[in-house]
Amino acid sequence: MRELNITTREEGQRLDKILSKYLNKAPKSFVYKMLRKKNIKLNGKKATGNEKLSQGDQVCIYLAEDTINKFREEVKAGKQKIKLDVLYEDENVIMVNKPWGILSQKSKPEDISINDQIIPYAVNQGLISEKELQVVKPSICNRLDRNTTGIIICGISIEGLQTMAEMLKHRDMEKYYLCIVKGKLERTQKVSAYLKKDEKTNKVKVSKQEIAGASHIETAYEPVISNDEFTLLKVKLITGKTHQIRAHLASIGHPLIGDFKYGDKKINQEMKQRFGLKDQLLHCTEVVFPRDMKTCRNLSGKKIQAPLPKRFDMIKNDLFGRA
Repeated sequence: MRELNITTREEGQRLDKILSKYLNKAPKSFVYKMLRKKNIKLNGKKATGNEKLSQGDQVCIYLAEDTINKFREEVKAGKQKIKLDVLYEDENVIMVNKPWGILSQKSKPEDISINDQIIPYAVNQGLISEKELQVVKPSICNRLDRNTTGIIICGISIEGLQTMAEMLKHRDMEKYYLCIVKGKLERTQKVSAYLKKDEKTNKVKVSKQEIAGASHIETAYEPVISNDEFTLLKVKLITGKTHQIRAHLASIGHPLIGDFKYGDKKINQEMKQRFGLKDQLLHCTEVVFPRDMKTCRNLSGKKIQAPLPKRFDMIKNDLFGRA
């Protein structure tokens, strides 16, 4: 028999979710069968699995040790393979400045990503213990493309994971990006369109008119510096869809420099020859949290900022001069 005593770190999870993490090699059907047969109880009573857990709750698993071992693999923190540029951390959340060329989440087992480096970092910093890892899995809450840099939000506790997921879903935080685009823009604007993704090509199409299967998108931008050829834009994502900034700005005639998927071929070749630029200059530079947050209160009213990468800053200074 095993006992799981719920602490503030784990509360807020559904019972079936925490059981799936603890019995991480067991099919869901097995977990629900054990609940029905009362081989797993919550606070000494029969449970269905959809109960939301609170601090002080006790989960008892009445199974033989060999059965538990069969359906369970111990979660280890692993080794940290890359150094994380951490902008902010507390007991619930970590903000990381993602560098160019690193994946947010791995696509192949051999990949190194920000997501799989969060756990060893959190354990090394004492933000979570290896015991807590058995029922809580720290992970990223938003993603950036491999060659997009800047702020990635990571949840450490259940409170952090759930709060950040809800805020991102309902757009309760403000996210700002910096990019360099073709052409001169002089006015702050908000633009709307419809975006549809082609899963086969991993490319999106933007249309002014509504089309079947498309999502409505909104993007706001503010010129920071401009000349006759280029503009450094501060972009606010009002909606957050795949490649939204890149495709939306390209659709209105102002593609990002270095963006070979949606950009201007002639300008991109010039940027490649001049700077060795082979990908878009796009950086998530700022996240602003609302005041008086009910959970993750340490973040209330906070503004998290990520400095420009050296390469972006160098190209900016070359194109616009130091400002």
